[in-house]
Amino acid sequence: MGFFKTFDGITLAYHGPSGADPLICLPGGAMQASSYIAGLPLEHVLRLDLRGTGDSGEAPKETYRADRQVDDVEALRQHLGLDQVRLLGHSAGATLVLLYAARFPQYVEEIVLITPSPRVVGIDVTDEDRRELALQRDGEAWYAEAIKGFEEIWAGNATPEAFAKAAPFWHGRWDDAARALDDHPRNDEAAQEYYAEGAFDSEQVRAALKNLDVPTLLLAGEFDVVLPPKRAQEYADLFPRAQFVVQPGAGHFPWLDDPEALAAAVQRIP
Repeated sequence: MGFFKTFDGITLAYHGPSGADPLICLPGGAMQASSYIAGLPLEHVLRLDLRGTGDSGEAPKETYRADRQVDDVEALRQHLGLDQVRLLGHSAGATLVLLYAARFPQYVEEIVLITPSPRVVGIDVTDEDRRELALQRDGEAWYAEAIKGFEEIWAGNATPEAFAKAAPFWHGRWDDAARALDDHPRNDEAAQEYYAEGAFDSEQVRAALKNLDVPTLLLAGEFDVVLPPKRAQEYADLFPRAQFVVQPGAGHFPWLDDPEALAAAVQRIP
């Protein structure tokens, strides 16, 4: 584990090798400690604990907004002495990756987006999109109870209890590993600020991506209700050099479902 001071004096922590050519991984949640992606089956992974999470220091509430954390990623690049960075973002962490790339394209060597949140690029995933995926899983032992949670959410009753019922739909396999990940802690106050008003303009982000001439992988899960494959294809089409992969049988956390398949996809980035 290493530490560095970011632009406003907050001490941030990172985990993994700090040598040449690390793959800097930014966690989702939003605002979960990076320990939940510790199992990524990839080489040279360096995980950043975002401010207010994991082993990083707490920070003023307003600085948890995603665009304001771009400077933290840049401070890490400078701390590591890298001319360019390879960035991986999972879920909401992809938002931070793309905001960094839009602001500092000259420092980006490669991008990996694992089941990324579509909010930053303004892609709308509808209830019907999610229902279509959910109905494909009616043979699962947990389906009857889990679909009740989704029905409550779709009816406008998006309570924590409803999301808890529907939790299996976020995973390719609902087993002990998935349950452990589902219980992983996050900074709820920071999560509320991450996407606060003014964090980004999705049209401006999309315009910046058109000129982002770097190798990009967007990996979707076959059953991911956060970014269903047909919406993920729209997402991938925003990049000039995107490789689009749908991992069979995977949910929102594809390294749990088939680590070998995820590793092989990342290794194939041109």
